[in-house]
Amino acid sequence: MVEYIRGAVAELTPTYVVIEAGGVGYGINITLPCFTSLEGKSEARLLIHEVIREDAWVYYGFAEESERVLFRLLIGVSGVGANTARMILSSLPVADLEQTIMSGDVRRLKGVKGIGAKTAERIIVDLKDKIKPSDSTLLIQSASTSEDFDEALAAMVMLGFPRQAAHKVLTKLYAAEPGLKVEAAIKKALTLM
Repeated sequence: MVEYIRGAVAELTPTYVVIEAGGVGYGINITLPCFTSLEGKSEARLLIHEVIREDAWVYYGFAEESERVLFRLLIGVSGVGANTARMILSSLPVADLEQTIMSGDVRRLKGVKGIGAKTAERIIVDLKDKIKPSDSTLLIQSASTSEDFDEALAAMVMLGFPRQAAHKVLTKLYAAEPGLKVEAAIKKALTLM
């Protein structure tokens, strides 16, 4: 079993990377957060989840162990395949996904392309007891705050800021002031970007 691959980044797209290690180019499927962490790098070390099928060996790569753990939990849910799990992790950062599952926020999971109500409910039921909150997960507690956070994040992205950078700034703001309204959050975030 392959645990990780370290080598030169030969090719990089938002969903796929080729890492050359020992004269072999490994094609690895990645998430958007992983793509962001690899941008501009010539060398990389990716944690691997290996899927062996009759017709192919498929690698999924992750920059962080927490992302790989969540990926493995997601593919253990009936009806959630590797590509669906990758789509979920590309749409929701790890801390947000953990919070979404722990709070039972079906609406938010349904917002991910390809996830219907039944699948969202199944993910929450199957994983709620398996998710151990990380420190960054403690940020958004109430549903109204979660909606305000989502709106502020969407606005920042529409203004042209990178999703992860905006998410990081808004996370800090909402951790400090949980009741922050959307407009105030955007104004404060703009001063910190």
